Amino acid sequence: MSPEVPVKAAKVSLEIVELLRERDGAGVSDVANALDKPTSTVHDHLRTLEEEQYLVKEDSQYHVSTRFLQLGDQARSRKKVFKIARPEVEELAETTGEHANLMIEEHGLGVFLYRARGPDAVQLDTHAGMRVPLQTTALGKTIMAFRPQSEVEAIVERHGLPAITDETITDQSELYETLEDVRERGYAYDDEERVKGMRCVAAPILDQDDRAIAAVSVSGPKSRMQDDRFTDEIPSQILRSANVVEVNLTYS
Repeated sequence: MSPEVPVKAAKVSLEIVELLRERDGAGVSDVANALDKPTSTVHDHLRTLEEEQYLVKEDSQYHVSTRFLQLGDQARSRKKVFKIARPEVEELAETTGEHANLMIEEHGLGVFLYRARGPDAVQLDTHAGMRVPLQTTALGKTIMAFRPQSEVEAIVERHGLPAITDETITDQSELYETLEDVRERGYAYDDEERVKGMRCVAAPILDQDDRAIAAVSVSGPKSRMQDDRFTDEIPSQILRSANVVEVNLTYS
């Protein structure tokens, strides 16, 4: 048997899981059609994943199971930055009343590691584990701004600059100019670049080599993120929280 066969099989299983996540469940035929795979092959993968408790079947629909919650929670908990930043993110949410977020970069994408919701926060689609193109958020732009140019170029080469809203940065030259501004300022803005009607401010969490290992942010409706609050008050709070996390990371 070729050594590539089990690798291809694993890839199909993961494609199925990802499809079920995106569609919030699907039947055998729907999965087979979407992936252009034989129904029998897809059925075998689905049954195997169900037997191993990675999927659950409800009527004729397969869904991802809570086993992924266990895996994700373990992956997050082993991140030192999560343990140390969590109380700061919660305090940001409480003091600003808005959403406060912690993001890391993984495989060239931004991953929301933690989100705290303040008393005035609006409903958003963000959740722990959500992956987004880095240039679409203040968090991601902050991370890229404090990474080597070669690394940023590799990320753009791999994932492109997809448009999420009309305000998303999709031009490479514009992105590099924006990242330079972020480096000079020390924090980044997001003005309706991922979610229409929302603004965000983010600051990097740097290691001892001044490389961003994560970022923290506060996001809120444009109507509340105005004037001095958007340009001075929120950035000051973000920078303070990022500094506290950096110091605690260094000496913990």
